[in-house]
Amino acid sequence: MNPGELLCEGALRLGVEITPSMAGLFMRYLSELKAWNRKINLTSLREDSDIIIGHFLDSISAAPFVPAGSRLLDIGSGAGFPGIPIKIVSPSVDVTLLESVHKKVMFMREVIRALGLDGVTAVWGRAEDERNGIERRGFDRVVTRAVGPIPDILRLCEPYLAPGGRVILMRGQRGGDEWEEAGAGVMKRFRLAEQSEFKLPIGGQSRVILTVERA
Repeated sequence: MNPGELLCEGALRLGVEITPSMAGLFMRYLSELKAWNRKINLTSLREDSDIIIGHFLDSISAAPFVPAGSRLLDIGSGAGFPGIPIKIVSPSVDVTLLESVHKKVMFMREVIRALGLDGVTAVWGRAEDERNGIERRGFDRVVTRAVGPIPDILRLCEPYLAPGGRVILMRGQRGGDEWEEAGAGVMKRFRLAEQSEFKLPIGGQSRVILTVERA
């Protein structure tokens, strides 16, 4: 199975249809990622199949939780995950990518240019820095693949949520347990709106997506 077929088949298993034009964008993204990865450390994954499963399909799994036409903030985007794949499969979503490592921001900007994507911006900064230029309370969804305690992640994400907005937490197989362990302080401020448990196609790694809103 070639990379394009792997991507399209895996996405279908996640409930997302990849059009030929979208597949072309992902393949260009793959090429740029591999080229830049030879110069700077963007990802530890090197093989095409590993990148497609571990980054592209993992990112696409969050797309159904982002409404069409919404504003999405991706905190800690790294090499553009999950924000850029979500943008590719959901073109109407306005995406802001926030990353603290300047070289990674430069890579994301080059990918945005190379793929001709509109309505997506890569910003160099930290979520906890009030001077990062990112609009407070301006986003319908805030997503993060970050590791670390859920209370700490929600503390970073919450200031950016618009009224009625939700945080999308992309977690490993213990995601549900991690929510239960988050503590009373989190439960007073946030409510678990949705929990989805699944395995990534082909590779079979367990994933949990938690969507959380203000209580």
